[in-house]
Formats: sequence, structure tokens, C-alpha cells
Amino acid sequence: MQESILSELNQARSNRQAVVLVTNLGMGQQKLLVGDSAPGTDPRPDPLRDHARQVLETNTCLRVRLDEQDLFIQPFNPPLRMLIIGAVHITQYLTDFSRLCGFEVFVIDPRRAFASRDRFPDSELIDAWPDQAMTRLPPDARTAVVTLSHDPKLDDPALCRALNSPAFYVGALGSRKTARARNQRLLESGFSAAQIVRIHGPAGLDIGAESPAEIAVSILAEAINRLHKPEHE
Repeated sequence: MQESILSELNQARSNRQAVVLVTNLGMGQQKLLVGDSAPGTDPRPDPLRDHARQVLETNTCLRVRLDEQDLFIQPFNPPLRMLIIGAVHITQYLTDFSRLCGFEVFVIDPRRAFASRDRFPDSELIDAWPDQAMTRLPPDARTAVVTLSHDPKLDDPALCRALNSPAFYVGALGSRKTARARNQRLLESGFSAAQIVRIHGPAGLDIGAESPAEIAVSILAEAINRLHKPEHE
């Protein structure tokens, strides 16, 4: 790999920018396509960019033959990221489980008694209000957002940010009664029903989870399912 391409790859990763590396297997030539432009705005057919979009969406490599050339297309998506609002007991398990599944995890909670290094020795803690923290860490298409605090002053601003983003998963802990009240607040603040339906609430797959660890498993499983099977949304 050329040093210039490696430098571009590192820069793209630093910027959380999706790119694909296209290698001509016959000639050894390589080039990068930026993910934002992979689908293209040009109405004319572009098979290479269509394949680039495919490998980014599936996060898998692809070998194709185009214009008498054998090409290997490799995706370089940004790392998966999870923003958890509320440094509660469930969060302690969710951070550990999510990291094992390849997520970069950030715990957001301005309450320092909750977001303490003693309770989260290995986590990225952000002791700021969610709207401030999510301005610094804007959710993108490789980001999951989960609100666990049960406090509307924390959860609602985070959900507002998430709903105005391409985050692939938005989950909110709470009973169905809590979810109805939350949805009403969001409607009154200007969000449409089509936007609000993106929220998975109560967060987590219905597996009969009871303990904090089991609830964390159900939330992570739902996020992973949403990542790999968006058509089921």
C-alpha cells in the first residue's frame, strides 16, 4: 500500500469518515473512494460506486469484475460507537459488553456521584449535560444512542440530538407508560410521529430480562440487530 493511501486511511479514521479501498488485482493499482460520495449524485449508472455503497452497508469485502478488470473492494467504516446517557447500574454492564463487541463506549452523565472513576474504571466518562456532550460527539450512522437515566432533564435532550442524527440505533429505558409520556413531550417539542418511532422504548429485545446484566444484554442485542438488519426496523 502506498504511503499516501495509508495516510488518507488514517485521516479518514480520525475524522470518522467511511471510505473504500479499490485494488486492481491485475495491475496492483489502488484508489480510495469516500463513503459520502459512494452512492453518487450523478444520475448516470456507476457500478463501481454502487459496489462501494454495498460493501460499506454490509461491512464486507467484495471481488468484482468491471470493464475487463478484476477489482477487490474493501470497506473501512468508522469504528462502532455507543453513547450511553446515565451512569446507572445497567450502564456498568452495558459498557463492558459493548466494548467486547467492538464498540467505542462513552458514558455521559453530569452527576459526578454517578459518573465516577470508582464505578467505571475502564470507561470514557463525560461529566457534561447530554446536549453539550453530543455536540462534541455528534452521532453518525455508526453510532448507537441509549438513554438510561430515567431523568427527562438528561434523557430528552439526548433523544432530541439522536433523532436529528443518522444514528443507527436509538434506545430509551423505561416502562411503556414512561415511553408514552416521553413521546408526548417530544411531539410537543416539534418532533413528528415518524421521527419518534425511531426510538426503541422500552429499550432491549423482549427476552424476559430482569437483572441489570440481562437488561444490558437485551439492549446490546437489539442495537446489534438494528445494525445488521435495518430492513426490520
